[in-house]
Amino acid sequence: MRTGSEPATARSALRARFWLSLWGLVWATFGTVVFALIGRPGWAAACGALWLVVATDMTVVVRHIRQGPHWQPGREVPPYPPPERRGR
Repeated sequence: MRTGSEPATARSALRARFWLSLWGLVWATFGTVVFALIGRPGWAAACGALWLVVATDMTVVVRHIRQGPHWQPGREVPPYPPPERRGR
Protein backbone atom coordinates (compact mmCIF):
# COMPACT_ATOMS: atom_id res chain seq x y z
CA MET A 1 0.00 0.00 0.00
CA ARG A 2 1.44 3.34 -1.02
CA THR A 3 0.99 6.15 1.51
CA GLY A 4 3.00 8.85 -0.23
CA SER A 5 5.54 9.16 2.60
CA GLU A 6 7.94 6.46 1.45
CA PRO A 7 10.97 8.71 0.94
CA ALA A 8 10.67 9.86 4.56
CA THR A 9 10.01 6.41 6.05
CA ALA A 10 11.83 4.11 3.60
CA ARG A 11 14.30 1.52 4.82
CA SER A 12 17.33 0.38 2.89
CA ALA A 13 18.22 -3.26 2.38
CA LEU A 14 21.77 -2.71 3.57
CA ARG A 15 22.67 -6.36 3.98
CA ALA A 16 21.60 -7.07 0.40
CA ARG A 17 23.67 -4.09 -0.77
CA PHE A 18 26.62 -5.45 1.22
CA TRP A 19 26.50 -8.86 -0.47
CA LEU A 20 26.01 -7.32 -3.91
CA SER A 21 28.98 -5.01 -3.27
CA LEU A 22 31.08 -7.98 -2.20
CA TRP A 23 30.12 -9.80 -5.40
CA GLY A 24 31.03 -6.71 -7.44
CA LEU A 25 34.32 -6.34 -5.58
CA VAL A 26 35.29 -9.93 -6.41
CA TRP A 27 34.45 -9.51 -10.11
CA ALA A 28 36.14 -6.10 -10.39
CA THR A 29 39.30 -7.54 -8.81
CA PHE A 30 39.17 -10.54 -11.14
CA GLY A 31 38.65 -8.28 -14.18
CA THR A 32 41.50 -5.98 -13.20
CA VAL A 33 43.94 -8.85 -12.76
CA VAL A 34 42.90 -10.72 -15.91
CA PHE A 35 42.93 -7.66 -18.15
CA ALA A 36 46.31 -6.59 -16.75
CA LEU A 37 47.75 -10.05 -17.42
CA ILE A 38 46.51 -10.24 -21.01
CA GLY A 39 47.78 -6.76 -21.84
CA ARG A 40 44.58 -4.69 -21.95
CA PRO A 41 45.48 -1.68 -19.78
CA GLY A 42 42.35 0.31 -20.68
CA TRP A 43 40.01 -2.43 -19.54
CA ALA A 44 42.18 -3.07 -16.47
CA ALA A 45 41.92 0.64 -15.58
CA ALA A 46 38.14 0.56 -16.09
CA CYS A 47 37.83 -2.45 -13.78
CA GLY A 48 40.13 -0.75 -11.29
CA ALA A 49 37.92 2.36 -11.30
CA LEU A 50 34.86 0.16 -10.83
CA TRP A 51 36.65 -1.52 -7.93
CA LEU A 52 37.12 1.89 -6.28
CA VAL A 53 33.43 2.75 -6.67
CA VAL A 54 32.32 -0.61 -5.27
CA ALA A 55 34.80 -0.42 -2.37
CA THR A 56 33.52 3.07 -1.48
CA ASP A 57 29.92 1.87 -1.57
CA MET A 58 30.79 -1.13 0.60
CA THR A 59 32.50 1.18 3.11
CA VAL A 60 29.39 3.36 3.35
CA VAL A 61 27.12 0.32 3.70
CA VAL A 62 29.25 -1.23 6.46
CA ARG A 63 29.32 2.12 8.26
CA HIS A 64 25.53 2.38 8.13
CA ILE A 65 25.09 -1.22 9.30
CA ARG A 66 27.36 -0.54 12.29
CA GLN A 67 25.40 2.61 13.19
CA GLY A 68 22.57 0.39 14.32
CA PRO A 69 18.78 0.43 14.05
CA HIS A 70 18.57 3.99 12.77
CA TRP A 71 19.95 2.79 9.46
CA GLN A 72 19.22 -0.94 9.54
CA PRO A 73 16.43 -1.93 11.89
CA GLY A 74 16.35 -5.54 12.96
CA ARG A 75 13.43 -7.95 12.91
CA GLU A 76 12.29 -6.74 16.35
CA VAL A 77 11.73 -3.16 15.12
CA PRO A 78 8.26 -2.80 13.59
CA PRO A 79 7.75 -0.85 10.36
CA TYR A 80 7.06 2.83 10.64
CA PRO A 81 3.35 3.58 10.99
CA PRO A 82 1.77 5.27 7.99
CA PRO A 83 1.23 9.01 8.46
CA GLU A 84 -2.12 10.19 9.73
CA ARG A 85 -4.37 11.43 6.96
CA ARG A 86 -5.93 14.82 7.46
CA GLY A 87 -9.51 15.59 6.57
CA ARG A 88 -11.06 12.21 7.37
